[in-house]
Amino acid sequence: MKNPPVMDATTRRWRAALFLFMLATGVSMASWVARTPAVRDALDVTTGSMGLVLFGLSVGSMAGVLASGGLVRRRGGRQVIAAGAGLLVAGLLVIAGGAALEVSAGVFGGLALFGAGMGLAEVAFNIEGAAVERTLGRPVLPVLHGCFSLGTVVGALLGMGLTAVRFPVGWHLAAVAVAVAAAAVWTVRAVPAGTGQEAPDPEAREGSDGTAGSEGGGERHPGGIRGQVAVWRDRRLVLIGLIVLAMAFAEGSANDWLPLLMVDGHGTSATAGSLTFMLFAVAMTTGRFTGGPLLVRYGPAAVVRASALVAAAGVALVVFSDNALLAGAAVALWGLGASLGFPVTISAAGEGVRNASARVAAVSTAGYAAFLVGPPSLGFLADHVGLRNAMVVVLVLLGGAALITRALRTPPSGSGEEEPGAPAPGARQSDLV
Repeated sequence: MKNPPVMDATTRRWRAALFLFMLATGVSMASWVARTPAVRDALDVTTGSMGLVLFGLSVGSMAGVLASGGLVRRRGGRQVIAAGAGLLVAGLLVIAGGAALEVSAGVFGGLALFGAGMGLAEVAFNIEGAAVERTLGRPVLPVLHGCFSLGTVVGALLGMGLTAVRFPVGWHLAAVAVAVAAAAVWTVRAVPAGTGQEAPDPEAREGSDGTAGSEGGGERHPGGIRGQVAVWRDRRLVLIGLIVLAMAFAEGSANDWLPLLMVDGHGTSATAGSLTFMLFAVAMTTGRFTGGPLLVRYGPAAVVRASALVAAAGVALVVFSDNALLAGAAVALWGLGASLGFPVTISAAGEGVRNASARVAAVSTAGYAAFLVGPPSLGFLADHVGLRNAMVVVLVLLGGAALITRALRTPPSGSGEEEPGAPAPGARQSDLV
């Protein structure tokens, strides 16, 4: 059996840069989530109206994730990450100003910028992470997403502490923006240029939607919107997309609503709500940093099936238990079960195929759409059935995902797969040495 390639200094710095900025992104997301009760109170809005404010994040995120794949193919991951980081930092600063001035429209606009930055940067990060993973021949994406989760732990701890001492939300988020900007500068300088970028192909040109290059030994495929749609003709990829949709929705629902779920649904204090979210983040981090050996031993299909069932058990206890302490403890199951779904499905989408970059971008888009766009809609449902009962939607999606995890099995030989250690399609050879 061939040993995996030795990591050189350039690849090590590349990987470290991805880890650092995912950590910073997690801190920024959790800092916002932990302070949502305080923001809701400052804006003096209902749960349904808070859902409308959160749709700013959804609008921006959808714009970002839909644009990201095509931009990476034209410009490469580094330029897209730089643009996303700028929008993310600007969004945090606008949210800080909107919260300080108690202006709902300001918070909505800031969330739109923040979401656009996340959408652009994180789809590009998944393409970059998949390229590193394929270069090294060993898992990277679970740890990459683990860094995001570790950042949410740090952000939740910070948010919990500042909530307890009633530190102004505006100043809190402004300080986070400065820290994220510093991390972004180092990251952009460390990521090599051109990963995921495709050379123009006159025969596949699609005007302003972008162009496609040849990939995988001369195979041509369309670019732009047509290229993004074409990959979904694969039935296996559709099933993988459904799995990531369910698992990302479960994670995003906790990120958007968990503090308010505990405050409004179980009668806890705002500080206890932040503590519960921190427990969720710790469980997510633990699952992502320790899941590698399980994936090697049991394979992605079995691991994600078990993960979906564990997450469903946690959500069920949160929804149906009237004991706030038990519901809070069950959040650990929710987080542990949801931890591996997103990174493992992205790895499966790009495994053993020639057009891996396009497939990774497609599944990442589906995942981030579910993560960022779906959960705010629970606020409207919560106005009619309560926030706890609205979480039954999460339970149903997790049960459905557990039934179709066979799609995560590695494609059989002869299906157009590449060597496991081969460079990611679209990654320039000079970027990998």
